[in-house]
Amino acid sequence: MRIVRYTLTERVMHWLAGLAYVYLLIGGLALYAPQLYWLAYLLGGGPAARFWHPWAGLLFTAAMLWMHASWRADMRLTAADRLWSKALRSYIENRDEEVPPSGRFNAGQKQFYYVMAVGTLLLLVSGLVMWFPERAPHGLLPAAVILHEAAALVTIGAFIIHVYMGLFLVPGSFTAIVRGWVSPQWAKAHHRLWFERR
Repeated sequence: MRIVRYTLTERVMHWLAGLAYVYLLIGGLALYAPQLYWLAYLLGGGPAARFWHPWAGLLFTAAMLWMHASWRADMRLTAADRLWSKALRSYIENRDEEVPPSGRFNAGQKQFYYVMAVGTLLLLVSGLVMWFPERAPHGLLPAAVILHEAAALVTIGAFIIHVYMGLFLVPGSFTAIVRGWVSPQWAKAHHRLWFERR
């Protein structure tokens, strides 16, 4: 028996956001530090990376808005999430029997969602100032650069954790976002409240 975890539309939305973010990450790091400029060659060279970076940022923002429209109801924090958060150590140490049941998304996934949502907004606003500095109020550009870098570093950290969790800490998570389905055993073990509501 198979249980649909993510529809095709949700998977397209997720991978659009993910791939756009990876593109932005590579280009952003290349433009951020001279030591990492070699990354620009993966994107067609420095001028190409610089030209397409803001456009990829708009694509990423659009994907995140799509994600918000699709998942905002599932991302509301609940009493179950508060209980789950108190057992975070048990979750990290794979002592699943000590972790309270969660809904479709657990509290950690929701926290990642909100970090990326706020980060996207900060990156967009600061990025627009950097894209069109002549239209920004005088003196705003340095603050925008610092804000862009800070928001980027926070989202990079969150992204690394998200990928690590999906690939290594919770077996079956990555294949779920690729194929779209999970087994009943997986659903019951990791998202029991969601499984029971189906």
